[in-house]
Amino acid sequence: MVSLLLRLGTHGLGWVLLAGCAGLDRQAGPGSPAHPALVTADPAARQTLRADRVWLLDPPGGRRFDASGLVRLPTGDLLVISDRGPQVYRVRLTPDAASAGLELVPNCFTPAQLAAAGVGGGRLDCEGLATDPEGRLYLCEESRRLVLRCDPARGVVERLPIDWAPVARFFSKTDDNASFEGIAVGDGRLYLANERSQAVILRLDLATLRIEDSFVVRPAHFGLGPLHYSDLSWYDGALFVLLRHQRAILEVDPATLHVRAEYSYAAIENAPEWVYQRRYPTGVMEGLAVDADAFWLVTDNNGEPRQNHPGDRRPLLIRCPRPPETPLR
Repeated sequence: MVSLLLRLGTHGLGWVLLAGCAGLDRQAGPGSPAHPALVTADPAARQTLRADRVWLLDPPGGRRFDASGLVRLPTGDLLVISDRGPQVYRVRLTPDAASAGLELVPNCFTPAQLAAAGVGGGRLDCEGLATDPEGRLYLCEESRRLVLRCDPARGVVERLPIDWAPVARFFSKTDDNASFEGIAVGDGRLYLANERSQAVILRLDLATLRIEDSFVVRPAHFGLGPLHYSDLSWYDGALFVLLRHQRAILEVDPATLHVRAEYSYAAIENAPEWVYQRRYPTGVMEGLAVDADAFWLVTDNNGEPRQNHPGDRRPLLIRCPRPPETPLR
C-alpha cells in the first residue's frame, strides 16, 4: 500500500492523505467541520444528460430575473428564486408552450416577516431554495451568510441561529459573492454549499443547528479550473450537487459520501440554440431540482442574451430525463 500526502492548495483544503492508487480517495468517510473529507467520482459512474423540454421563463413585470435556486415540491410544483431578492415564484408550465410564467408565492419572505425575524433592509443575495417534510421553505443568502426559514402556513420567517465559527476558515474575507450558493434538507439534516474560493459542503443537524461535518465531492472528469458549487437538491435519500464550472451533477450517498453517479450536461448548455453570451468561462446553471423522472435546471445568465437571440435575456428552465442507473465496475 502506497500513501501520498497531497497538498490541495487550489481549493484551500490543506493537506489530504490519499492511500493506494488514484481513485481510492472516493472511499473517504465523513470529515469534520474544519477538515473536510475529499471524495472523487468513479469514472465508470459518468453519464451524459439530454434535454427533452426547454422553457423560457417570463420574468415578473418584465424585470431582469437571474434564476438562482429551484425546488420541486411533493405536489409537483416548481418554485424558483432570483439572486435579487427573497421573493419566491411558482413556475406555471403550460403544455407545449415555449415559455413559462412566474407567479409570486404569497405570505412568504415578505418585508414584514423578514423585519420580524431581525433581517435588516438592503438587498438579499438569495442563492438557494429548499423544503422540508413539514412544508417549510429555506433560503440561503450569500453576502450575509444567512439561512432563513419560512412557514407559509403560519406566516412566520425565522433567521436560523447557526454558529459558523467551526467552519469560518472556509469563508472568503474579501469576496462576499463566494459563499452560500445551495441548500438542501433531508433526513433531519441541513446541507449548505459554500460556492468557491474554498468550495465545501457543510452538513448540520436540523434539530440543534450544529455543524456536524464538511466534505468536498468532485467529478472524475475534473477538467481545468476550481470547483464551483451552485446548488444542492435532496431526493429519495440522496444529495445531488450541481457543479457550475464542471457542468455536472453528482449524486451522493449522504451516509458514506460515496459518489453514486456523475451526470454531464455540458452538451445542453453549449447547444447553439441555448448557449448564452458570457463574460466569463464559468457555466450558467444555478438551480437544480430532482424528482423520480428528471433533473430540472435553471440558468443565471446575469442578464446576458443567448448568442443566437441577442434581444432575449430570459433565463431557461430545462428538463433532463434521468438515465437508467449504470452499475459501477
